[in-house]
Amino acid sequence: MTVRHEVRVIFGDTDQMGIVYYANYYRYFEGARAAYLREQGRSYKDMHEWGVALPVVESHCKYLSPARYEDELLVHTEVTQIRGASLRFEYRITRGETLIVEGYSVHACVYPDTGRPRRIPPELKALLGD
Repeated sequence: MTVRHEVRVIFGDTDQMGIVYYANYYRYFEGARAAYLREQGRSYKDMHEWGVALPVVESHCKYLSPARYEDELLVHTEVTQIRGASLRFEYRITRGETLIVEGYSVHACVYPDTGRPRRIPPELKALLGD
């Protein structure tokens, strides 16, 4: 399932050339992950109840076209892989019909208090569509 999350570029997201600073796309990815969970009727706050934290252990972003101040962007997000103790989100950011960024993030499933790996609980698997 793909969830779409809207982002409007604010001035503070741009560099001296008026282009979105490259690291801000990772913030857009994070907002899209939260929107993905909200679309399923849950939030990151629910993860704590399940004894789960999902730190990023790997990420990638490929920049294809610049975004600028006031651009309206759409972040398309989907979970493409669920393993025993990790999962992968993939992202495509578009401005209208133009693909401007594509990327992914891999998340470990860990206990929040210790950071030790744990299997993804059934509630989270069901939420993510596995």
